[in-house]
Amino acid sequence: MPWSYKKHVAVRVLITFASACITAFIGTFIHRFGAYYNIPIGLVLSYLLLGISTWCARQRDGAVGLAVHLIASSTLIVLLSGRGIAGDVLVPIGFSVSVPYFVSQVGYWWLYGSLLLQIIVLILPKQWFVLPETRVEELHDET
Repeated sequence: MPWSYKKHVAVRVLITFASACITAFIGTFIHRFGAYYNIPIGLVLSYLLLGISTWCARQRDGAVGLAVHLIASSTLIVLLSGRGIAGDVLVPIGFSVSVPYFVSQVGYWWLYGSLLLQIIVLILPKQWFVLPETRVEELHDET
């Protein structure tokens, strides 16, 4: 089993929380990559990163771990989508000028898609998240 799966419950929850915050932070910064050319490579990478983190949270701590992940990542994404101190925005939504389609819509795709992705992982069957037991065979000396 991975090292984080063997830790105490409180440590596992902290690992899940940290993973959710890191993936939401990175995803928010890279989701617009390629949007100007209508190539959603940044959004795909953001979803992939968030999906792997969500999968591990569910596998590590079940539905409770996924709930912690969902709350932490969604909260951070929403906080980062607001206006910054200088008035700049990381997740722009709604444009008054003519821009390519994906530029104007990628913010919606990231905000709503990140929630939907984690909810889909929540409703998947529990058996998909069970690690197979690793069996360590003992070596016997033949004497």
